[in-house]
Amino acid sequence: MMDYRQYEISGASAQARDSFELALAELLSWRDGAQAHLDRAILEAPDFTMAHVLSAYMSVWSRDVRRVRRAREAHARASRLAATPREQLHSAAIGAALRDDFATLGRLLDELLERYPRDILALHSSHVLDYLTGDLEHMASRVSRVLPAWSVEVPGFHSVLAMQAFSAVERAAYRLADEAGHWALELNPWDARAHHALVHVFEMTGDAVGGKRWMRERAPFWSVDTVVAIHCWWHTALFHLALGEHEAALDLYDRCVRRERSPEIADLIDASALLWRMELQGVDTGSRWLELADAWEGHLADGYCSFNDLHATLALVGAENWQGAKRLEARLLRASKLATRYGETTRVIGLPACRAMIAFGRGDFARTIELLSGIPAFARRIGGSHAQRDLMSLTLREAVRRNYRRCLRGLIAIPSGSTIARSLPSPLPAAP
Repeated sequence: MMDYRQYEISGASAQARDSFELALAELLSWRDGAQAHLDRAILEAPDFTMAHVLSAYMSVWSRDVRRVRRAREAHARASRLAATPREQLHSAAIGAALRDDFATLGRLLDELLERYPRDILALHSSHVLDYLTGDLEHMASRVSRVLPAWSVEVPGFHSVLAMQAFSAVERAAYRLADEAGHWALELNPWDARAHHALVHVFEMTGDAVGGKRWMRERAPFWSVDTVVAIHCWWHTALFHLALGEHEAALDLYDRCVRRERSPEIADLIDASALLWRMELQGVDTGSRWLELADAWEGHLADGYCSFNDLHATLALVGAENWQGAKRLEARLLRASKLATRYGETTRVIGLPACRAMIAFGRGDFARTIELLSGIPAFARRIGGSHAQRDLMSLTLREAVRRNYRRCLRGLIAIPSGSTIARSLPSPLPAAP
């Protein structure tokens, strides 16, 4: 039995294979329904190795450590079944991910793509790995290496183009990103992943007007039955913020980002990042931080992902939960001493970034500047996109601006309400 890209699969019936391919197509396009199709495939062929492999991948590629642990059962099942050499490599890759051995995982995925360049699941998995670790070089090179093996006749080509578009925008190749993203949508208008890549083009090129218009016109394609709807509403709110439309951004937060009070890590991250950006712009966010900080409470001890820790810190600081913030800081200090991947990201990025946000919240802008300025250039290893990680540079910029104002007024000692004080520009320009 062959899959749709003519690679051998073990333990499948024709009907199970078709259900598996439907699940894969939904996953690649970031649409709802993948799990239902996959469950059907396993029900139709319980010994279908790649179905269990896909099930494991769908859990292991998460920032939620609880979901990652759920991958163990599917991986154990796949490991016991008959498997081709390609399927064995997939099983080994999942095992490496579960051991938190991302170096071995990357090598195994590279081997898969070298031997089976049309293995779309291997490409998707390597793309997610590179996103989670901020490895922009591999993200671009892996797609480039397999492109010669693909064409519009091969099922899933639009997803390859969507991955190319996102990797290009992260490397500031905006024209390539735009071309690849639009080509993907020509092949499949419902590819929410391609739509998302193009949203990043608008964001990174500073075209908030065009981005807001694009989101409005394309809303039926990304806002319904997709796994990325809340994240795309987050992007839409960012366009409003860039245009100074604060009320519209707050409205989107209430109606779309936190309407359902989602407990999903990705949704909590978006909510924290949006409220923090509003705070930086002086927007009154009311009591929204309190609900969000409560929602993060169950994840403060996860000890799995520095990107999560940073956004949890934002919620605690925003809610002025200083005790909770100090407890999280103490846990990160302990984690920074671990000889693990998470220990390293905590030591180099997570701990100083979280301390910087706490300092900012307490008004210690000099300390904020010191901490954020000391984070190395490879801070992207914390994962996420440029648009997401930008909150650190935005916070640094605002800390510099506020510290400048404080220092200037302290040096000049201008009485408030005086003629000179009234003549000062507000807000003062940022320091050079």
